[in-house]
Amino acid sequence: MSMPLEGVSGDAAQAGVTGKNSAGGVGVWGEGAASGGEGVHGVSFGNTAGVAGYNESPNGGSGVWGRGAESGGEGVTGYSRTGYAGVGGYNHNPNGGVGVWGEGAKSGGEGVHGVSYGNTAGVAGYNESPSGGSGVWGRGAESGGEGVTGNSRTAHAGVGGYNLSNGPGVWGVGGPHGGEGVHGETHSNHAAIAGYNKGRGDAGYFEGNVTVKGNITVTGDLFLAGADYAEALTCGESGIAAGTVVVVGESGAVHPCRREYDTAVAGIVSGAGGVAPAIVLDRHDESVNIALMGKVWCAADATQSPIRPGDLLTTSTTTGHARRVSDMSRGLGSIIGKALTALDSGQGLVRVLVSPR
Repeated sequence: MSMPLEGVSGDAAQAGVTGKNSAGGVGVWGEGAASGGEGVHGVSFGNTAGVAGYNESPNGGSGVWGRGAESGGEGVTGYSRTGYAGVGGYNHNPNGGVGVWGEGAKSGGEGVHGVSYGNTAGVAGYNESPSGGSGVWGRGAESGGEGVTGNSRTAHAGVGGYNLSNGPGVWGVGGPHGGEGVHGETHSNHAAIAGYNKGRGDAGYFEGNVTVKGNITVTGDLFLAGADYAEALTCGESGIAAGTVVVVGESGAVHPCRREYDTAVAGIVSGAGGVAPAIVLDRHDESVNIALMGKVWCAADATQSPIRPGDLLTTSTTTGHARRVSDMSRGLGSIIGKALTALDSGQGLVRVLVSPR
C-alpha cells in the first residue's frame, strides 16, 4: 500500500491548514523525515511568501525563528532565482528598528557573513532615507577591533568609499581622547596614504599644522603664499612691530635702528601690510622674523628726501625707519634693499625688494 503524499491536506480561500495553540505552545509543528525533507514546506505561485511568519505579541518575539543543526547548517536559509534577495528582512516600525539582525557566537564567528561569486559586493548596505544615514555602520568591540574591516586579495581596495554626490568618499573622525581621523600603514614601497585628483582640484588638503618626520620630495613647482624668505632673530626689546628696520646689538639681539647709515643693520621685520613670510628659519620664542630675501613692506621716512621706486634704502635717525641712500660713500654695508613703491614725504610704508647683502 502506498503512503499518501500529505499527512493533512486543506484547501481554502484563507489558510488551507490552521494550527492554533492557546496554552503557549506551537501552533503548527512540522517534522521532516530523518532521511531528508523539510519540516515545513511552503510554495507560493503569487507575489506573496512561500512561508510567512508573523508575531503580534505586545511583548515582542520572532516572526520566524530558525536553528541549524549542531553538525552544521544555517538557522535560516533562503535561495532566490531572480534578482531579489535570497533572504530579505524588512522593518516597518515608524520608530526605527533593524531589518536584519545577525549575531555571531561568542566563541567566534561573524554577526553577518556575505559571500559573492560575482562582481558585486559580498555584503551591501543602502540607505535611501531622505534625512540621511549610513549605508553600512560598524562598531568595534571596546576591548579592541575595527568598526569596519575590509580585506582584499586583489589590487583593489580592502575598503572602498564612493560618493556620487558632492560629499567625501571616505570620512574618518578620530576619538576625542586621541587617535587619527584616518590612519594608513604600508609594509611595501607604496604610499601609506595616497591621494589622486583626476579633476582640477588638490590631491590633498590640510587645514591646520602638518608635521613630517622624514623627507619631502617635490617633483613640480612649490607655491608658497608669503612673499619673502625670513630668519628668526632674538629680540633685544619688546614691542618690535612688523615693518621695523632693526640692527644687531652688542648681545647679538636685534633692536630698532636709531642711526642713519648703520652698518650693523640686520634688515626689516617681515609681516607688515598683511603679507606674511613664505619661509621662516629657526623659529623660536622671543624672536622676530627678519626678511633675508623677497618683497616686504617697510616703515620709511621721506622727510629729508622723497623715495622713488628703484632707490636704495638704508637706516635713518627715525627709530625703526628706513630712508633713501643719498650718499653712496656712506651706504656701503648699510643698504637694506631697493624701493618698489614711492613715498613723497613724511612717514609711511614702502614696499622693498630685499636681496642678500
